[in-house]
Amino acid sequence: MTGQFDRKVAFITGAARGQGRSHAVRFAEEGADIIAIDICEQLESVAYPMARREDLDETVNLVEKTGRRIIAEQADVRDFPRLQAVLETAVGELGRLDFVLANAGMAPGAGLPQPTMSAYSDAIDVMLNGVYFTVEAALPALLDHGDGGAVVITSSAAGLKSIGRSFDTREHGLAGYTAAKHGVVGLMRYFATILAEKSIRVNSVHPTGVATPMIQNTVVEGYARNHPAFGAAFVNMLPVDVIEPKDVTEAMVYLCSDAGRYVTGVALAIDAGMLLK
Repeated sequence: MTGQFDRKVAFITGAARGQGRSHAVRFAEEGADIIAIDICEQLESVAYPMARREDLDETVNLVEKTGRRIIAEQADVRDFPRLQAVLETAVGELGRLDFVLANAGMAPGAGLPQPTMSAYSDAIDVMLNGVYFTVEAALPALLDHGDGGAVVITSSAAGLKSIGRSFDTREHGLAGYTAAKHGVVGLMRYFATILAEKSIRVNSVHPTGVATPMIQNTVVEGYARNHPAFGAAFVNMLPVDVIEPKDVTEAMVYLCSDAGRYVTGVALAIDAGMLLK
């Protein structure tokens, strides 16, 4: 490890497991202190088990093993005042904020016996509005030290191409997921434009399916089997079924590092060729 993030602080949402945990540990390995949040509660519109407090505690354990500091709190990205309060306290303790990884997300609707419109609204509230709240809550601290910084928003290949491929895949949660993941591209470009003069770079990443509990569970796997067009949407051109969280994490590291110091306003696909189809 190069220690390229020594004396830096990263704020990561959805950090209890999956991609968020991977980002937290890797950034800590590079020297960053971590502010980590996750809702650690079950949403009614999500059929598979979501992260629990024990998962967030394990992220804390893994970060602390690197020798870096971490402040981890249960917080809902839909709750702007809560985000502000967590950041005010954490930045007060850690001293600054340099990176924002707006990663929190979920796959609502799929597998529910009777999906309701809440699957759509929850997707928009968490993965679009929640991204806006995350960045806005972090901006005062990002701007305070005057050294610039970086924001990376986790979108999806579904933010560049619809993964609803037939009427059989008509589903409120999938519609909301697709809309939210497209919507954050607009937010990314908005923030990249207005924050460039402050030397804050803003980009988005767009993975294909990632080997995390969000998609590797019996609920989503069963939905894919019962809806072949949905499963076919995630077939990659490269000979790999899913990518690993670390593959997305390394893109995050690049976009926040000096190596990516002139990269802003970019929607970076990490899709194993999925978007070529």
